[in-house]
Amino acid sequence: METIIKTSIVHDAPLRAKESTDLWGSDAIAAVLHSLDIPYIALNPGASYRGLHDSIVNYLGNRAPQMLLCLHDEHAVHIAQGYWKASDRMMAAALHSNVGLMHASMPIFNAWCDRTPVLVLGATGPWDAAKRRPWIDWIHTCSDQAALVRNYTKWDNQPGSVAAAAEALVRAAQIAQTAPRGPVYVNLDVTLQEEKIAALPALPDMARHGAPRAVEPASELVEAAARLLSGAKNPVMLAGRCSRSVESWNARVALAEKLNLRVLTHIKLAAAFPTDHRLHAAPPANRLPPAAKQLIAEADVILALDWLDLGGTLKQSYGAQPVTAKIIQVSCDAHSHRGWSMDYQGLPPVDAYLMCEPDAAVPLLLAAVTPRAASVPDVAPVQLPAARTDTVTLHGVAEALKAALGNIDFCVTRLPLGWNGAYLPFRHPLDYVGFDGGGGVGAGPGITVGAALALKDSGRIPIGLLGDGDFLMGNTAVWTAAHYQIPCLMIVCNNRSYFNDERHQEQIALARGRPAENRWIGQRIDQPDIDIAAMARAQGALAIGPVTEGAELRAAVARGIAAVQTGGVCVIDARVLPGYDAE
Repeated sequence: METIIKTSIVHDAPLRAKESTDLWGSDAIAAVLHSLDIPYIALNPGASYRGLHDSIVNYLGNRAPQMLLCLHDEHAVHIAQGYWKASDRMMAAALHSNVGLMHASMPIFNAWCDRTPVLVLGATGPWDAAKRRPWIDWIHTCSDQAALVRNYTKWDNQPGSVAAAAEALVRAAQIAQTAPRGPVYVNLDVTLQEEKIAALPALPDMARHGAPRAVEPASELVEAAARLLSGAKNPVMLAGRCSRSVESWNARVALAEKLNLRVLTHIKLAAAFPTDHRLHAAPPANRLPPAAKQLIAEADVILALDWLDLGGTLKQSYGAQPVTAKIIQVSCDAHSHRGWSMDYQGLPPVDAYLMCEPDAAVPLLLAAVTPRAASVPDVAPVQLPAARTDTVTLHGVAEALKAALGNIDFCVTRLPLGWNGAYLPFRHPLDYVGFDGGGGVGAGPGITVGAALALKDSGRIPIGLLGDGDFLMGNTAVWTAAHYQIPCLMIVCNNRSYFNDERHQEQIALARGRPAENRWIGQRIDQPDIDIAAMARAQGALAIGPVTEGAELRAAVARGIAAVQTGGVCVIDARVLPGYDAE
């Protein structure tokens, strides 16, 4: 069946405003957003930015950016995060003063840990106390609103004039999109938004204010790294945070093949190397499997391409012993380290540090290295047992997806904990866009909608494989997808438990000699049962389930794929057995 995905989303078209020469501060702010080529601004309405709201609708005509109404502030940021993950293009999110920012602090942290640029707009005030309405304007004003998120944003600002606001937005966009990327926060005073202005300030020439071009590493560092790799007896590549560029993907594959080295990828990060390639050493996982630990421990040279927690990975392999391998680190990540958040993870030893993005370094390394003639046996495909058919399992979900998709391109926007990386091969940089970054439950639905928005004209089927807790916390993002007709499939792998913590409780009980059988108390999501399909149906999605038998799972998934192909939103409640298929 031919994939037919609508190439445009629903546009809430405003009535044409009467011709007028009157201009307001928020009109200038909207004009700057337009000049920044911000395609969408996701939001939950708030009186603190009513001026900007009006300007986007009645001054810009709700175009570039188009508003996307969300039912929760968290979704606004998660949708923007998902959009970047699938497009490498920045969106904006608008958050109501104080309370909206409080709601959205978790997704901002997710975006920070995920190195994702989001232009977050807040509002306050009026800052002038004499202009505040009784009660409401006082509780929606604070002395330093950005302090709520300063520890996990790259930059924040509260401009005092329209001209300063224009510059702040341009600077924020530039900083957000400069590696290592991350969210930024600009807080707009209500009075600033609502003041009448004589004329628009001069709009910046964005050709002169964009993010700087990716920095290339020094030639002597490239040469040093190339010598290490060319002379290595047992080199390993750790393919971490990389772009969605097909050209860069092909360059990584070419480098691995030229050097005949083993490659590892991480399940928390987006696809960076074909997982069924003969050189891909082990399925991507949350924790290193024994074979991967041994591979790293036996390597004499390790090329780390912005790897997640390089220090921790080396510690898993070497334990307390010194790291004997020569380490080549390719990353800009050190520029974003903060003392408040320990997301920078362990400190690795490094012998050649290329302070740049992998996309900048890999082509240079590819040209500089000497081919390794060493014979490296092909990695044997993982032999999986047949998926059970009498019940629903994570393996069964994967098999149903493969059967329904056939040759259709897909994009996995989320994976549940316990997913086995061998279940579904990733052969393209858009096959999988990675995890949320900060471990905040409830991100999956919003990220799925954002990625689906970015993929709406790509021919790819966006698929969020969500845990039940993730869906229940973030499920109202489904409404945004249904309202704007953003095609996507969400399969809720519903084990009716916060099962990750069941495992923690079991470990603690066993360590203390107490009954592990009690692990379920305070974890199980049942009695009463939650009708996930009904929740999705109430928001305008096609809802299927609960699916409790393996025999009906394939039909359900095929129906869901068909719905997305014709522009629909579908949610499947797949009642999977409790348990993890992988670590």
